[in-house]
Amino acid sequence: MRQHNDSVNLVAVRADVAVIDELLRDIAERPVDLSDPDWRAGLRQAPAPVEEAGVAAQAAAALEVLLDAYETGGPSARAEVRDVFGTYRAFRWAVHLPGQWSSVSEFRRRLVHVSAVDQGADPRDELMTIWSLCNRARELGIDVEPVLREVAELSSDLDHYGFGSTRALIMRGLEEHDLG
Repeated sequence: MRQHNDSVNLVAVRADVAVIDELLRDIAERPVDLSDPDWRAGLRQAPAPVEEAGVAAQAAAALEVLLDAYETGGPSARAEVRDVFGTYRAFRWAVHLPGQWSSVSEFRRRLVHVSAVDQGADPRDELMTIWSLCNRARELGIDVEPVLREVAELSSDLDHYGFGSTRALIMRGLEEHDLG
């Protein structure tokens, strides 16, 4: 019965994500005038895309359902969640967990999100995110290795861009890098 419920939840959340993605697409594709010397400040001062689109609560709820299904479902549920993130690029770009976190479970959840995104548009960005998360976890006194190993087990072995699979990228979190 659990698989059936997971399937029903993923069908419903996929439909929600499709609507959210459509509402975010114009914001995601809006050009940035790089000749404007204040373009970075403008982006920092702008409301979050989900706020601007008026879908923050719906997007956060959809993300939670997706990540729950990814963590607790089997291989087919994880493949479906990866497909949702791959198909709905504006959603993937705009919808994130809160930036502030301080616990092992919050660290794990962020790694699960990276795993579910499955390299996104650029695996180098995902690797930088993994290193940043691991650096923060270490600063908080969190033992990153067991969490990395757990999440790597959920991750895809496919190498989409010739940069290594998501499983391999997650395990690169064992490397320590000064990103400052």
